[in-house]
Amino acid sequence: MSTLDILKTELASDPLARGYSGMSDEAVAVSLNTEDRAFQLTSVPGSAIFNAIVPSEFSALLATTQLLVRDVFSLGDSVDVSAGTNTRQVLLNAFGVGTTTRANLVALVSKLRSRGVEIGFGRVEVGHVQEARR
Repeated sequence: MSTLDILKTELASDPLARGYSGMSDEAVAVSLNTEDRAFQLTSVPGSAIFNAIVPSEFSALLATTQLLVRDVFSLGDSVDVSAGTNTRQVLLNAFGVGTTTRANLVALVSKLRSRGVEIGFGRVEVGHVQEARR
């Protein structure tokens, strides 16, 4: 399937009920380029995890928990933090709900992207919409 076919399918089926059929070409492009689609990263650099941790909250952890958290940093340049992994569980269990570190870690993996990127098209220009509608 070509990228133009991907865009044609999106506009024809409107799976998120955005109302493409009633929008101008410009409005469709804006809608598809707006970063409003949440997704979770599946891996992050160990250094990003380290920088998300508040030192005083780390210091308050039991020594065994500190070792587990340190083990996460030793996993390599790219740490798998996808749902269901031991890594994710260690980090979320170490830092309780309401801590700044936990909020930082959640924000680290929670990102927004555009619908255009989400469907595999990328940045959508007005000309793309015009061609897909022909």
